[in-house]
Amino acid sequence: MSEINEAEVWQALRAVVDPERGGNVVDLGMVSGLAVRDGRIFFAIEVAPGEGGRREALRQACETAVKTLPGVRAANAVLTAERSPSEARPGPDAAPRRAPAASPDHGLKAPGSPAAGVQLGGKPEIPGVRAIVAVASGKGGVGKSTTAVNLALGLAALGHKVGLLDADIYGPSVPRLLGLSGSKPQLIDGKRIAPLAKWGIVAMSIGFMVPEDTPTIWRGPMVMGALEQLLREVAWGDLDFLVVDMPPGTGDAQLTLAQRVPLTGAVIVSTPQDIALIDARKGLNMFRRVEVPVFGIVENMSYFLCPHCGERSDIFGHGGARTTATELGCDFLGEIPLHIDIRESSDGGAPIVASKPESAEAGIYRQLASQVAARAAAALDRSAARSPRIVVQ
Repeated sequence: MSEINEAEVWQALRAVVDPERGGNVVDLGMVSGLAVRDGRIFFAIEVAPGEGGRREALRQACETAVKTLPGVRAANAVLTAERSPSEARPGPDAAPRRAPAASPDHGLKAPGSPAAGVQLGGKPEIPGVRAIVAVASGKGGVGKSTTAVNLALGLAALGHKVGLLDADIYGPSVPRLLGLSGSKPQLIDGKRIAPLAKWGIVAMSIGFMVPEDTPTIWRGPMVMGALEQLLREVAWGDLDFLVVDMPPGTGDAQLTLAQRVPLTGAVIVSTPQDIALIDARKGLNMFRRVEVPVFGIVENMSYFLCPHCGERSDIFGHGGARTTATELGCDFLGEIPLHIDIRESSDGGAPIVASKPESAEAGIYRQLASQVAARAAAALDRSAARSPRIVVQ
């Protein structure tokens, strides 16, 4: 098979004319993030904000143009609205504007028309999903993903149908935590992606589409587009809960999910350390500003019990999350210990709620799940009470 080079790709894309602007997409400065690796081509098409749905035909035309090149195994383009195309000013002979390369093997296509669903506050619902719970933290390294996975399994243990979305595009960890590293999702009816099933739940992550050691070098708009697809172009089916493992911080991805997705509520994870709690406050206040209910704060790595003598050590301090919850006027949802079984089961892809359901640690996660389920039900009831009723006489 002949090796494809970037020059050939740029030339092929120059044959694609934007019908709305009358020029080819390269000279108009609409192509960015081009990467060619192992016969796979990845790039972004920049369009004006709000044009994603109606510009799908242009995206497909660009993909088709490069797929015809000898040596091309796959081609994937995403739509991004980082800037208005009218801001581009390259002349006919200008060199294509280059951007950080998109990561290979993500397997995503650009969003098509908006997903069908009832509009709630301008946020289209995920069809079939009753409640969406975000698990967030102000900073990384506090055990948020481990908490999200075991919370999802705890909800499933209570008899609920549960899905898990790994929304951390830059550092996905759900594939390893669930023991699904190297697994690849399949397409259903040529459009939607089928989530992978393990331990009684279904899950989706960008990590299923990108090799574990490959960085995702995407700018904010591309990340937001990918999140929209992972939410709305995945065949989630009928779920009682969709648990979203949020990326750390309060940036583009967090705001995208908080502002565009009908989140039922959020759970904040922190360690007892002051430095972690400072950032946890920021995460909590972000959700409040976008009017997402905060179910409460969880203190992870709260204490350490020696497996030999049973002595308790507060390695990272203790009680900081409970105090913070009181100060901020939200609920404290419990303490999760620093325990070797939690670490080993997570690293081994067999989360403790599923692999050691009789353990005290698994019981703590199930208790957390019970509290979250109760708060989600109450939030849904309040939302239903505020909805207008139509009476036909």
